[in-house]
Formats: sequence, structure tokens, C-alpha cells
Amino acid sequence: MLKKRNPEVLMDREVLLDLDYSGETRGPDSYGSLQNGGFIPPRYLNTAGNDEDDDPIYVHCERTSSPPVHPSGNYFRDGQTKIDFVLVWEVKVRRKRRSRGQSQGEAAEEAVEAAQEESRSERRKAQLARWRDKFIQNLQSAGLLMEKEESSSVKKTIHYLKLHAPWDVLVYYAEELCLRAPLQAQPHPDFNTSARVLQKLWVPNIMKDSVPNRPVDYYTCAFRKSKMEKFLGSDDRENYFTNTQRHRIVYEILARTVYGRRKRAEVGVARLLNEGAFTGAFPLHEGPFELPGCDMQPDQLNKRQVLYHYWSNWLKWYKYQPLDHIREYFGEKIAFYFAWLGFYTAWLLPAALVGTCVFVSGILTMGSNTPAKEICESGGLYLMCPLCETCKPWNMSDICPMAKVGYLFDHPGTVFFSVFMSLWAVTFLEYWKRKNATLAHHWDCMNFHEEEEPPRPEFVAMAPAMEENPVTGVKEPYFPEKARISRMVTGSMVIVIMLCVVMIFLVTVIIYRSIVSVMMFETGSSVLRTQAGNIANISSSLVNLALILLMGQVYTALAEQLTKWEMHRTQTQYEDAFTFKVFIFQFVNFYSSPFYVAFFKGRFVGYPGHYGTLFGMRNEDCGPGGCLIELAEQLCIIMVGKQLINNVQEFVIPKIKAWRQKRALSSVKKAQKAEEPKRWAQDYELIPCEGLFDEYLEIVLQFGFITIFVAAFPLAPLFALLNNWVEVRLDAYKFVCEYRRPVAERAQHIGVWFIILEALSHVSVIVNAFLIAFTSDFLPRLLYQYKFNNDLHGYVNFTLAYSPPSYNYSSYTVCRYKAFRDENGKYTLVYWELLAVRLGFIIAFEHVVFFVLRAIDWMVPDIPESLELKIKRERYLAKQALADNQEALLQAKRLTT
Repeated sequence: MLKKRNPEVLMDREVLLDLDYSGETRGPDSYGSLQNGGFIPPRYLNTAGNDEDDDPIYVHCERTSSPPVHPSGNYFRDGQTKIDFVLVWEVKVRRKRRSRGQSQGEAAEEAVEAAQEESRSERRKAQLARWRDKFIQNLQSAGLLMEKEESSSVKKTIHYLKLHAPWDVLVYYAEELCLRAPLQAQPHPDFNTSARVLQKLWVPNIMKDSVPNRPVDYYTCAFRKSKMEKFLGSDDRENYFTNTQRHRIVYEILARTVYGRRKRAEVGVARLLNEGAFTGAFPLHEGPFELPGCDMQPDQLNKRQVLYHYWSNWLKWYKYQPLDHIREYFGEKIAFYFAWLGFYTAWLLPAALVGTCVFVSGILTMGSNTPAKEICESGGLYLMCPLCETCKPWNMSDICPMAKVGYLFDHPGTVFFSVFMSLWAVTFLEYWKRKNATLAHHWDCMNFHEEEEPPRPEFVAMAPAMEENPVTGVKEPYFPEKARISRMVTGSMVIVIMLCVVMIFLVTVIIYRSIVSVMMFETGSSVLRTQAGNIANISSSLVNLALILLMGQVYTALAEQLTKWEMHRTQTQYEDAFTFKVFIFQFVNFYSSPFYVAFFKGRFVGYPGHYGTLFGMRNEDCGPGGCLIELAEQLCIIMVGKQLINNVQEFVIPKIKAWRQKRALSSVKKAQKAEEPKRWAQDYELIPCEGLFDEYLEIVLQFGFITIFVAAFPLAPLFALLNNWVEVRLDAYKFVCEYRRPVAERAQHIGVWFIILEALSHVSVIVNAFLIAFTSDFLPRLLYQYKFNNDLHGYVNFTLAYSPPSYNYSSYTVCRYKAFRDENGKYTLVYWELLAVRLGFIIAFEHVVFFVLRAIDWMVPDIPESLELKIKRERYLAKQALADNQEALLQAKRLTT
């Protein structure tokens, strides 16, 4: 027996899914005014859109001589109906072309071409107008209320369509989208561990800030219309749903509404934006961000002003972020990014302190460095072999300053710090899991899972076939899986080719460094000769940074085109594929040069008389201070340089884009000088939100720098900390002041980025083990102390070999070079002993660190115990609220018996 379905629900679904629906919407909840002050009955809109090939809707409305008073704020003209969303489109005024100084034939030919071009343009405009009108009609049929505004100038007219979701629509979609409903208020949890520690120690907490109008925290459950009376505040229809919930519901309707033929999947506002039917679709900011000039109580500020004053303000750099306010205004996805960024920045503080202490300890103990003393006091004792074919032998005492500086980056403290940072990285991620779980529960998105995700607009437009979706049963655009796999394989080959290009640039930088070094030696200047390695390394690092940034821009654009070409069905699949491509490339792009210096430079040099060559040039050897100091220089230039350039870009580029947007709208703005600018017009002047991909990528690459190569650069966490303090405020200012308000998106974590962070933390353990074993002098010194002299006297001579006799005959002199070889160039027993020690150290280091990491993972639960109690309490309350009249059922049973 079939159940009778609700006719209202059927009507709503027919409108959303079927273009041939032509029923007239009835009732006071469905109206529209598509001209300033004009009212259009729904029947005109419905009948105008029955056929796809109909002309656009043209409705004549008389304009009143005195325009109505516009209320301030985000409301319709009646001052009571909230504006939940705004759609914007522009119509340019046609201008006739004038031909000057042309013959009649040329003028006629040009006129024909212009007419054809104009005809194509007009057909395109008419098509967009039909789609737009059909879309607006179906929005109205779905129950949205609308009101239209216009801003005109000589060049163009800008149309603003304000949308409002009435109570019945909100209730219907709240249940369908499984929004959370409040059951019982609860005290706000204290998320900040530092605040709890300082409170126990009775220490004043300067980081705490009393932000006004903090959102109330509730125990919640899934919304049910039938249980409305059980929920708190259900009698206040105006404010029951938050603004972000209203935006989400309206955007859901916009994403589902049909505007063309269903079989062509002409659905949703996203595709209309891509096609150019609309130039903007956004929810409004809640008033201006500037603080009022007159004295006003903090609790009277609007939400945007609160965020501007208490969050994006540079004077609040040391304060906790108001995460609840951010989530309330921008949604969970953006709030999770800032929560993670703030948590990571706070955890950088101990890492920066320890790294700075390790660096300072190197400065303080520099004077006790016996090998550096021996080098400085050697005079002409150690005559070193020439560094190039045309160079002359040199005394080791010439590199005395570099030997002292090299100790800052290569002493026992750096070994401790690399172990510390490996443990720090994993502990940070474990405690972020706990923080993430607490926030996800607090923000009612712990068990959030996206429903069946709709296809991407680009996929819909380019898919060659239609096939039934096994989940929804509805025919959707389809792309064959075999074709997608072949495209992904082809895309992978392109990625490999681009990685080879990065390697070519790396070889180019190596050759550049060799040429600069030879040029410095051939000058004859003693200063340039001793500093040749440094000059070459620093200049090549700057060139490498420029190439890295250039290749990053080129490849990001290429990866975007490749990912589109691969035809991923959903936005999530598209974003994951794009993220993977860009990160793999950027990983190789940024870290290839440091990897080369750390593990390959100086390994294939050979020995006097038998030097290895590349393109006829001798292979690079490590500089006078060793490879570790060169690695530190490269890391400092690449990491700090990238951070500075990114911060300048984040500050300057949005302002340039905003200037261009305002300039494009300047003619309309001048024509409306007499009127006070409206909120929707001011928000349209802002730039569209560009998402969080670039923000995550920047910080994740930084995380790699401070963990993978931290043994060579103990100050990396300090520079990262300073950068992130700036980053938080820059990003906050962009979102509050420069971006249009994005649609609030739900999320329960930071997504695929957490997997990447875990992978980087594990890679860092392996890389630091090899760095200490093969690049640092820590193990050779340890072996020498164990076998020969505990005070390292004679260590410099121990590390130097004599040139072979065959080389001495040709150069008429005996020279030394750094290696563990005999007079014939063969490896000595010490070399093999040291190799065994190095391999043993790597195995021991990795096993000990990974064992401790697993122990930390086991000891630190992902969900705090206090949170588990809250979850049980919430489930109990939800059970009580959603129980279906159990007592009535029991009484009915008793009566029947």
C-alpha cells in the first residue's frame, strides 16, 4: 500500500528538479518585485519560464516620483524582512561603432563583421537572460522572497536581487540538511590549556580578552519539525536560525534550482556564475567593519565590528582568537583553519625557545671548539689542494671565521634539538586531534558527513554522457572511468616532466654556483677567495628562490588545468586531486635544493687527480665551514624569503584587486552620489573570497621546513613563529575587511592537510637521522673522542688525507684534502668504521624516536575524557527530547489489554 505524499513537498521537489513545472505558487509567502518599487505577481514569472526558448521576462513598472525610504541594515525596504543572499548581474549599454577615414568597401565589410559579432553577442546575452529569468522564477516557486534594486550609469546597469527564506522554507531545509537544534544551554568550555595553567598558578593571563556577545553554547540534537516545542527559542521565529544557517539553506536552494534543461544538467548558481549569467552571489556582511565615531558600548557593536576590533586588529596580536565568533560569522570550515593556525602558532613558542637556546648555547661554547682553534692556529701547516683546475693551493687557516661560525649549526645541541623537534611534531599533532575533537563537538559538527555530493558545474558542462546515479536514482552527467584513469595517467606523466624541469633548474643553479666560485677565486683578492663559497651559495640561493616562486606559479596554473581535464565528478574529489598534485610538486620544488646540499653535495667529488666532473666542470665540494652551514644559509634564504614575499603579496594583491573592482564600478558609483551607499553595493565592491588552499599550503610547507631540516637551522621555529603572528592578522583582516562574506561551510577537521602533516612529521625523523649521521661532524668527532683523544686535539689532521703521489708529480707539491683515504686514494679502515657507526646511529635513532612516538600516540587519547562525558550527556538529552510520547503509548497498550 502506497503512502500519500505531502503535496507541498512534491511541489517543491518538482520545481527544483523539473523545468516543465508551471503551477502557480499561491499564498502570501511567495512574492517578488523585480523592479525598484514594483510588485510582480508569481503567475507572470511562472508563465514566462515554461519554455526554454521563450523571450526574457520584461515587466513594465511605474516609478514613483519620490523613492521610498530605504531602511539601514540588511533588510528589505519594509525594514523587517532579512536579506539572506544577494544575486548580482550587470547589463552593459550598447554603443554604436563609428568608422572614420575608411573607404566605403572597408566600412561595409567592417559593418558586416560588426553585425555578425553583435548578433552572436546578442544571442548569448538573450540566452543568459532566459537562464537567469527561469532561475529566478524557480527560486520564487521554491518559496524564496525577493526584492530587486538597480544602480545605473551611462555605461552599464547593475541589478541586485535580494533573497529571503521564509520560516516554512527554513524549517523544511533545516530538517533535510540535518541542522542542529538547541536543547539546553551549558557553560562555555575552556579550550586554552595555557589559560588553565596560568589560572592554577594564580598568574594574570594577558592573552585573555573579554570579547562581547559570545555565542551561547548548547547541548544540541538533529532538528525535527515535529519536535519544535522541545527546542530552545523555537517561539522566536525571527532569530531562531542563525544568519550562517540561513545563508547555508538559501545557498542549498540556489545550488539545486534548475535554470535550463534537466537532461543537460543546467542546475545551480555555481554554473550560472561560470557562464556569466550572474557576476556575484554572496551573503551580506553584517554592517560596516569600521568602529563608530561616537562612544558605544562593546555589546552594541555588530558582529563584523567585533571581529575587526577584537581579532583582525594588529594590537591584539598576543590575544586569544575569538574562535566562537569566527565560527558564528564565517562557518566551521574557516573557523577550523584559524583554530589550527592559532594552535600551531602557540605550539611554536616552546620550539622557538628551545631552538633559540640551542643556538645561543652554540655561541657561548664557540670558544671551546677545539677543531676551530686548531684551524685558526695552524698557519701554513695544512696546505689544502686547489678547489678548481685554475686555482692555487690555500692554507686552511684562511677559513678560520667560517670554522667558528660553522660550529653554531653543528654542535651536540643540534642533535638534541632534532630529537626534540621530532617528538614535538608528533605530540603537536596528537594534541591537535584532541583540540579538533573538542571544537568539532562544541560546534556541532563532530559526526558531520556530507550527503551525496552533487556534480561540479564544470563536470556537468563537459561530461559526454548521462547515466543513472546508483545512490539517488537520478540520471546525471557521466564520464567513463577508463577514460578518467587514462587522463590521470597522462596527467601523472606531465607531473613527472615538470619534476624533471625542477631538477634541470637545480642543475642550472649548481653550475651557476660553480662558475661564481671560480670567478671569485680568479680575482686574486684574499677576501673574495676566502668568501667565495659563501658569496656563491648566498647568490645561488636567491636565484633558486626566484626560480622556486616562478615555477610554483606556473605549475599551480598547470595543475589546475590538469585536474579539470581529469574530469573529477565532485568538488571534494577535485580539491583532493588538486591538493595532491600541487603539494607533490611544491615539495620537490622547495626541498630539492636543501636535499641536494644535505645529502649529495660533496659526496661525488673524488680525490686529487681523479675528480668527478659534470659537464666538464669539477663536482661541487662542501664549503670551508662544511655542508651544514651552507644548508643553514639555504634554509634561511628560502624559508624566510618566501615568508616575506608571501606576506607582501597577501597585503598588496588584495588591495590591487579591490582597487580594480572599485574602478570598474566607479561610473555607477558616481551616478549614485546623491544616495547613501547600500550594504549590497558596498559588498559587491569587495573581492570574492579565494578560499583557504593557498593559506594551508603556505603553512604546511613551513611545517616541513621547521621539522625536516631543523638539525641544520635551529632558528627555523623562531622565524616561523614571527611569521605566523603576522599571518593570523593578515588573514583575519582579509576575511573581515577585504573579502565578500563567504557562504558558511560545515567541516569537522582540516581535511587532507592533516594526513600531509602526519607524513611530514614521519619523514622528518628519517631525514634528521641521515642529516646527523652523514652531513654533521657529530659522529666523526664522537668516534675520534672514543678512539683517540677525548679533547679532540689532532682532530683536524685526523679528517685530512694526503694527495696521491701521481697528483704530486704533476703539481710539484703535496697538499691535503678532507677525506678518509690513504695515499693511493683508497678508503681507510676508519672510513668503514665510521660508516658502520653512521648506519647504526640511523637505525637506533629511528627506532627510539618512533617507539617514543607510538608511546605518545597510545598515551594521549584522541578524545578527552571530559568530552566523552559531554557527548554521553548530549545523547541522553537528545533521546529525551525526541522520544515519541512513550507514556501515551504505554497508556494505550494498557487500555487495549
